[in-house]
Amino acid sequence: MLDPGRNCWRVERAHRAAVVVDAADYFRLARRAMLEAKSQILLVGWDFDTRIFLDAEADDGAPGKLGPLLSWLAKHRPEVSINILKWDLGAPKLLGRGTTVLRLIRWAISKPITFKLDGAHAFGASHHQKIVIVDDKLAFCGGIDMTASRWDTRAHRDKDEGRRRPTTGRRYQPWHDATMAVDGDAARALGELARERWVIAGGAPLPAPEGTNDPWPAELQPTFHEVDVAIARTRGAHKDVAELRENEALFLDMVRRAKKFMYAESQFFASRVIAKAMAERLAEPDGPEFVIVNPRLADGWMYDEVMSPARAEIMTQLAKVDHERRFRVYTPVTPGGSDIYVHSKITIVDDELVRVGSANLNNRSMGLDTECDLLIDSTEPQNAGAGAEIAALRNDLLAEHLDVQADEVAREFASTRSLIGTIEALRGGGRSLVPFYADQPNLAERALARSELMDPEAAGGSRVATPRPGLLSGLRSAVARARTWSRSRRV
Repeated sequence: MLDPGRNCWRVERAHRAAVVVDAADYFRLARRAMLEAKSQILLVGWDFDTRIFLDAEADDGAPGKLGPLLSWLAKHRPEVSINILKWDLGAPKLLGRGTTVLRLIRWAISKPITFKLDGAHAFGASHHQKIVIVDDKLAFCGGIDMTASRWDTRAHRDKDEGRRRPTTGRRYQPWHDATMAVDGDAARALGELARERWVIAGGAPLPAPEGTNDPWPAELQPTFHEVDVAIARTRGAHKDVAELRENEALFLDMVRRAKKFMYAESQFFASRVIAKAMAERLAEPDGPEFVIVNPRLADGWMYDEVMSPARAEIMTQLAKVDHERRFRVYTPVTPGGSDIYVHSKITIVDDELVRVGSANLNNRSMGLDTECDLLIDSTEPQNAGAGAEIAALRNDLLAEHLDVQADEVAREFASTRSLIGTIEALRGGGRSLVPFYADQPNLAERALARSELMDPEAAGGSRVATPRPGLLSGLRSAVARARTWSRSRRV
């Protein structure tokens, strides 16, 4: 399935790869890795907050907070170059983050640390990658930003004292997220990608680090050993920088390849292109199941006003061809019934493919924002045996959401051979997955969703993001064709 130059950038070998679920573990592991750096640390993200704890219980002599940790490294490891690249439109937030501005001023005169804002995108686009690379020997790539309101454990308790915003101490909602760690040539390739982006954003070229150190944290147990990892990108057109739509092509190929099921965790479900591909599969007799795990509401009123009506429109259209009830959207809740926010971007197909990255199932992740995803295909001969690990990961994710043991999920799936059947059999009161039923948007919400002004699919040029309002009508036309085809098959 993998086709470099079309649905991925490169396919590179990793001796070890691990899916890290939720930020409590990721923050701690990333800190451990940075402490082992010998030459270069690259932090690339949509947002950063220097006030957050990476490890509140650290007792190794180095600070537990992100900002003080980087300053400590600059002082005690001056040979380590630390480079931070952040989306520029979020820059005004820094002014309200206590000591952050003062720390950035100190970094500006500190040779080992360089902080840069990335504005190399069309107006309305964002730099959305979340990547950390240590010496090109270890890289984390996924959905977790090193910023406030991201930390949570896999228990997603109703009240967790660790889930408070810096400075104000205000509580935030439970948060589910994920990233993937890779080493070997895969980590080196992500280092090249990050340094290329640094230059596109206007930075001076950074040298590739050299060395034989191994910053992989001892406590991080690999999910996979000796696997090829595909790297897929999204990038909107901007000035002389060409558009990249590898993530979109890879998502479509995954939908078309699914035989039994596609399981996806995503912050949004608003991509008309992906929904169209799903509609064609749902119209097939005995086609695959599609299970989407979404937050009930999008984070922030603006996103919710745009993404929720779009999701409702798509669900309405898909219901017209889902005659065998093979499509579901679920939202996770805590033991007390509170919403758990889903920020992870994970897709698993048939326990053969696993994908982790920054791209959401919305329009802008397909061709506007800067994204990076990783995928492992267990059917490739060089990845023999990875299918069992993918199945174990899928069981583990569902076990977290359903508050049961992973072996219980495995037994139920072996019995039902249905992802939907397994979830329906195991979900219940307390922490669980709840079926999502979309409220029908009003006329204003429907018009906003159809305009795609806040969720454009592409950059029309170097200056401004351009919506393609025909996407939704295209979905409706595809659904109509699929219904006609499905009826003819049933007759």
